[in-house]
Amino acid sequence: MSTKRNYAEIIPEVKRMADLCISDNVIEPSMYVLYNVYRGLRDINGKGVLTGLTEISEIQSKKKVKGKEVPCKGKLYYRGYHIQDLVNGFIREKRFGFEEITYLLLFGTLPSTEELTTFTSVLTGYRSLPNSFVRDLIMKAPSENMMNSMARSVLTMYSYDKNPDDTSIPNVLRQCLQLIATFPMMAVYGYQAYDYYIDGSRSFFMHEPEPELSTAENILHMLRIDSRYTKLEARILDLALVLHAEHGGGNNSTFTTRVVSSSGTDTYSAIAAALGSLKGPKHGGANIKVCQMFRDIKGNVKDWNDQEEIEAYLKKILHKEAFDRSGLIYGIGHAIYSLSDPRATILNRYVKKLSREKKMQNEYKLYAAVEKIAPKV
Repeated sequence: MSTKRNYAEIIPEVKRMADLCISDNVIEPSMYVLYNVYRGLRDINGKGVLTGLTEISEIQSKKKVKGKEVPCKGKLYYRGYHIQDLVNGFIREKRFGFEEITYLLLFGTLPSTEELTTFTSVLTGYRSLPNSFVRDLIMKAPSENMMNSMARSVLTMYSYDKNPDDTSIPNVLRQCLQLIATFPMMAVYGYQAYDYYIDGSRSFFMHEPEPELSTAENILHMLRIDSRYTKLEARILDLALVLHAEHGGGNNSTFTTRVVSSSGTDTYSAIAAALGSLKGPKHGGANIKVCQMFRDIKGNVKDWNDQEEIEAYLKKILHKEAFDRSGLIYGIGHAIYSLSDPRATILNRYVKKLSREKKMQNEYKLYAAVEKIAPKV
């Protein structure tokens, strides 16, 4: 295989064939209406369609008033518990919540102290990658996108599993617990390979996870060259993991898991497919667009405290005159929550504290200003 060939180049022959694909594979939008066919997971009015039943989580964004559905402040429940109550519990007792909430989501009840200790011990025991895995897979083929890196790592785990195709509940649970335990390593090591080989960092380092640390603490421990982090950083990362642990069965990546696993395929294939879905800019990948957009705003808005200047630039973005010229202000609004996203509401309070700790209040004020101004533009 040639090492000099540019595999990303679109040669003229392919460009001509692509034009044929575009011209000869078009279905008139009116046909979807005629045959009542959903285009994705939403109906013609943009309302989500029923794709299945779940008792794991519940999302509320509307309530009935005089027989009519009206928007309300968003609420999120895990196994019947309001997410705010769960967060208040472990924050008040100064505990890390991700492991506890993972247990709740998997098994339906909050764990006792003994059950949580056993569960955490199982995750700790699984938190290691096969010999030479990082060297042979992650370091030799670094990726610019962590979702691709993680999907490749997940698929490769199939080769190290002596019983990969057994879809019995005990075996699938074992595989999933191993993936939950090793995802932090796959993500951090994948990022470090990117940072060194692609982004040009001067140093490459790797830290093994520490058994006494929580998942959030281990991520920061492995990610930082000196393994140092503050208590607030660890608490906020743990909170972010909890708030993103579950969001119903109808979102794109979860629905992908259900579709792919329904064929009877193995766990690794199903999860890798879900990661591919999560990467998309209309799903989890929108986070990257938010970061890129704010980088652009910071570079073009001279006075971050001038709300009129911020509003003027947001209008440019909306009118396709700035940033990526898509006409989209990323990170504003949600497909389900119309008035407020409970996850953002909870996270906001702690992020404000972090901005003070890191002396980044100006950045926080800019983000808050965009959040306030954008819906009115």
